[in-house]
Amino acid sequence: MYAQERYLTLLGRFSGDTDTALPVEATLENIAAALFCTPRNAKHILRRLEDEGLIRWLPGRGRGHRSQIAFLADKREYLLELLRSLAGKGDYKQAFELLEGYGNEVEKAEFMAWLDGSFGYRKEQGEGGAYAADTLRFPVVSAFSTFDPAQINYALDGHLARQIYDRLLQFDDLEQVMLPGAAHHWTSSDDAREWTFFLKKGIRFHHGPEMTSADVKFTFDRLRPSVDNGWLMRGVDEIETIGPRVVRFRLRKPNHIFSRFVCAAAASLLPAGFGGRSEQDFWKLPSGSGPFRMIHASDSCVELAAHPSYHQGRPYLDGVDIVIMPKDFRPRIEGTPEIFRPRDGSGKSWAGEHASATADWLALQKLCRGCTLLSWNLQRSGPQQSEAFRRAVKMILDPVQMVADLGGDRALPAYSFLPDVSMARTPEPPRTERIRAALRDSEYAGAPLRLTANPKYAEDVQWIQKRLQEWGIALDTRLSPTASCRNLGTPETDVTVFGLVLADDEVDEIEAYEHGGCVMSNYFDEERRFWIRERVDAALAESLPERRSQIMRQIEEQLRDEASLIFLHHQQLQTYLHPSVQGARLNTLGWIDFKEVWLESCLDVGGTREAGKLVSGSLS
Repeated sequence: MYAQERYLTLLGRFSGDTDTALPVEATLENIAAALFCTPRNAKHILRRLEDEGLIRWLPGRGRGHRSQIAFLADKREYLLELLRSLAGKGDYKQAFELLEGYGNEVEKAEFMAWLDGSFGYRKEQGEGGAYAADTLRFPVVSAFSTFDPAQINYALDGHLARQIYDRLLQFDDLEQVMLPGAAHHWTSSDDAREWTFFLKKGIRFHHGPEMTSADVKFTFDRLRPSVDNGWLMRGVDEIETIGPRVVRFRLRKPNHIFSRFVCAAAASLLPAGFGGRSEQDFWKLPSGSGPFRMIHASDSCVELAAHPSYHQGRPYLDGVDIVIMPKDFRPRIEGTPEIFRPRDGSGKSWAGEHASATADWLALQKLCRGCTLLSWNLQRSGPQQSEAFRRAVKMILDPVQMVADLGGDRALPAYSFLPDVSMARTPEPPRTERIRAALRDSEYAGAPLRLTANPKYAEDVQWIQKRLQEWGIALDTRLSPTASCRNLGTPETDVTVFGLVLADDEVDEIEAYEHGGCVMSNYFDEERRFWIRERVDAALAESLPERRSQIMRQIEEQLRDEASLIFLHHQQLQTYLHPSVQGARLNTLGWIDFKEVWLESCLDVGGTREAGKLVSGSLS
């Protein structure tokens, strides 16, 4: 990259964006200044660029004759070819850095169009025209936060964990039944305080060794209260290994859904002692026993390959490439519902220009289990400490009006974490006299409140700010891509808007209250946290799902009625697949499980061989 960057630097400095091979005047001193080096080093660089056929250097001879440089490679073609080459090798970070540093708006748009067309499901041909590999490549607009299950707090990280790690059990959300995972059988005592799991034989980690009970114990011993996902170990007194394939958990208090706890992404199984590697080295390229193994991880791309000896059957896909869009380029796709657009041979948007062509495509739709909501920082003094003020804000922020005004993927006004509960509730239109009375009772004096949120909630925040301004409530907003659940709990923040995804409604609702990095666990005062823990313990002690659900709804109703939480809307997840893509469905995290996808046939689109593309998706 040394020579290429210097060529682009000199081209931009002395030739601008003009495409010409005509010599232009340039002194050695000017070139050295442009390259931030000495004239002597500048001579070496010019010689190397000449050797590579990129320039022609014409040194001035004698008084009055100035040196000249001719650029032999067209800037647009050279830059785009270089970017495509880097992207083809998976070096997206370097490609985007070069594009940002040297590309104009036209070149940026052209590269993004090319890159967009490279995403999707593909059958790659090998020698002799035979299909060699089936690969899925797609972009995400958020970077992975962690590969460590003990620290997982986001849907993207949780989905990746489900691809590369196993868990003791699996929960089938369609059939609502427990299924074997790494354990083929499990039992619990009558009082739900002792749980025993029996491991399958022959489960192998990606680096070779067979999984044993020692690996299970090592995994769960890491999930102590000192880590974010320590909530999984609530009430666990002892983990006992009984031979190489039996593990027993002894709990202080009854937990009738402990089998669901061990299905969580945070309970993903790791090799004991990190497989003989240092912990720091292990997380650079972790090893699990799931359907896919990680073969490359960088700031710009994560590459997965099928785990051939996966105990539940080898995936049909041979590889999955996840491209992490740089922050500067995320706005280019973040607000665009069509993240993946199939393209014809000319590079034009095939689906966009031939809308009728999507008639036969499979539409996958799912109402997100979870919601977008507003949460007050009750650890901080301010107007939010007044219940009357919080209730006034809740009435002002009418979720029915929000969904009507903003539309998009906001499919349903929220009155609960769960869409089913929200749908069963009759909306009550806001009454201005009640809002005025609540504001009077709160004695709000106009002090501004600080709201911090991720830019993905910008439209929601703007709508909230406008509505509150109409009632004289000042909101100082700060949108930051680095805003996370953990740093939203800083003393400078009074309120936030965030999204909550409940992959498993029972267990994930508990996680939302108790996860060490979650907004609510950081925002609630100690009195509320203690009361919530008591109610959760009471729910876990109930063997009947109806009784557990009733207790969990009591927690939610209390927080909703006192407006500690203000529910806003539920999101509609949607994606389109070509008919040749089989086995795909949106899981509870809003993602497609890679293992289940297979490609029935290839498709000719404008002379290109494509197996199908996601046209609109929730992959963010």
